[in-house]
Amino acid sequence: MRKNEETISFEIIHSRRKTMAIQVKRDGTVSVRCPLWVSDREARQFAEEHREWIWQKQQEALKRKEEQITLTPEQVKKFRQHARWLLAQKTWQWSQKMGVTYGKITIRQQATRWGSCSARGNLNFNWKLVLVPEELLDYVVVHELAHRREMNHSPRFWKIVEEQLPDYQERRRRLRDYETEIQVEET
Repeated sequence: MRKNEETISFEIIHSRRKTMAIQVKRDGTVSVRCPLWVSDREARQFAEEHREWIWQKQQEALKRKEEQITLTPEQVKKFRQHARWLLAQKTWQWSQKMGVTYGKITIRQQATRWGSCSARGNLNFNWKLVLVPEELLDYVVVHELAHRREMNHSPRFWKIVEEQLPDYQERRRRLRDYETEIQVEET
């Protein structure tokens, strides 16, 4: 069966949004997000009109899955140790440059996040950051430190990030490609 003849399988999600959007998740599943007033028929038509784009994104997801890296528990231990050292260094350097302070740094294995910043200024980083290019690691550190000035994702927040990394949008886009590439063996 060719891509033009295949049935598109997707979930329809109605919410208080103003426009329709299609989301192809990392695992290749598809969601059509639409305003409450849009009928399921209209949502299906919208997906059909974007069939080629959906198919392309699903192929990219399949390719990423084939390229996943699997790490043993011993490798994870070494990477976590390196992450603890490297992220402490990077956070200190960027905090000096940005003129912000922070609390403690915790290294975690987070399923869906690269980092986070608590209201108290404590920073959590995913140890898998040591496996991505350094400029992407820097983006995550700058992003979390920017929350020391703005605890939200407002235009003011993104301005702080942009002051440090004018190409932050490109770095952010590239970082998404690494979200599902690294798999860890269960111990």
